[in-house]
Amino acid sequence: MCTMIVEKTNIQGSGKGNKGWFKLSQANVFFDHPTHLHMDYAINIDFIDATQEESKRIAIELTPDSAKNLIDTILESLKKGSLMGLKI
Repeated sequence: MCTMIVEKTNIQGSGKGNKGWFKLSQANVFFDHPTHLHMDYAINIDFIDATQEESKRIAIELTPDSAKNLIDTILESLKKGSLMGLKI
């Protein structure tokens, strides 16, 4: 059964596709069936440049445990940067 769970957020960043680097302006996060990963449900994230008509996209599919580990790793990295006095 499809969950239809989709969360979107505006982001600022860059991604590298097969034609080089491009601006990223949005991330779409889905908890649903993956396309390539062989499991029933996954965290699927599309990083896109929603400001352009030409679709530029980076897609990832993660197991739920991998997604949780990635979140923890990102938060730990931000914490360490903050402890160094960097503006986070």
